[in-house]
Amino acid sequence: MESRIYLSPPSSHSSEDFRKGTIGHSVQSLSGSTELAEYDLAILFVPEYRGAELGISDEIEGVEQSLFELSDSFGNLKLLHLGYVVPGENLSDTYLAVTQIVRECIGNKVLPIVIGGSQDLTYASYSAYEEEERVMNLVSVDYSFDLGDVDSPIGYESYLNKIILSHPNYLYNYSNLGYQSYFVRPDELELMNKLKFDFYRLGNVRSDLKEVEPIVRNADLLSFDLNAIKVADCPGSLKPTPNGFYGEEACAISRYAGLSDKLSSIGFYNLKPSGAGDQSPHLLAQMLWYFIEGFYSRKNDSPVINRTDFLKYTVTSANDLGEIVFYKNLLSERWWMDVPLPQSKLSKYERHQLVPCSYSDYEQACNDEIPSKWLRNYEKFS
Repeated sequence: MESRIYLSPPSSHSSEDFRKGTIGHSVQSLSGSTELAEYDLAILFVPEYRGAELGISDEIEGVEQSLFELSDSFGNLKLLHLGYVVPGENLSDTYLAVTQIVRECIGNKVLPIVIGGSQDLTYASYSAYEEEERVMNLVSVDYSFDLGDVDSPIGYESYLNKIILSHPNYLYNYSNLGYQSYFVRPDELELMNKLKFDFYRLGNVRSDLKEVEPIVRNADLLSFDLNAIKVADCPGSLKPTPNGFYGEEACAISRYAGLSDKLSSIGFYNLKPSGAGDQSPHLLAQMLWYFIEGFYSRKNDSPVINRTDFLKYTVTSANDLGEIVFYKNLLSERWWMDVPLPQSKLSKYERHQLVPCSYSDYEQACNDEIPSKWLRNYEKFS
């Protein structure tokens, strides 16, 4: 593995330290003979908090041990423990290290799981897609948009601006799950609408959590801010708040992320580097377990892969937009809708033309209402 120069090995991990049938007994550590492509997943710890003005932590306490003690019920777990990123002299050096590691992983079809560190590390993961010149979708589970001010330096509450303003830009769509209105300025909402991005209030998401699945299924990269979980369930986040997702909901979202055939990297951020106690690392470990469980339950049912097991539904709209085409997989019963793109854009954006959706979106179209997911994607090119 070429990017091993940025890594320090796990402190003392040995499979013999864990009982048979646990993740710790199955996981393999990075060594000189490791062939990255032989694995499905790679877990990476990044003890970098300078983006939150908290310096560098020696370790992210408790997560590793808590995860490895959990049951390995996945059949044939191919999980590589990459170890810890050695923080650079400057924050930008750490970003570079994370970018190169994530890029090497996705280039070998290995899904990197980044455990932060502050959430500005999302920018480093995005940069891996940028270097690959790969147009991508970003989904963030967060109580705010983390836009910050245009002129402010990058940080854990201002990284998204840097992604939006990067040039050339490879961000096709951004979706926020769980924003809380009192943390979001009106001008930020206006910008999200102007860019045709998707954003979902906490209350709306929690009222029907199943509707999260198609949103997450559309992500290439998912960034999970532990601050989005209510303090009673995750007291060890960097900026805990009274309201947010319950722990069970955070685990469900993580499982949806694992189930997504499109998702190629994920990060969990803003766990307090010290003093987090036992509860928060345990919760994060269980979220990781659900993500891995989802990953090994993937359906490979996307119409992009094949359309042999699909029913096609064409809904004629009374407005000027004409027809909306839906596809339903007969085996998994998951839905997609076809958003027509200009011919000149097909080569660059073709993999984003089929937008994951739910049966409720199909029902909307049948009632002569245009699904918001379809309309926002269509308007990006109108």
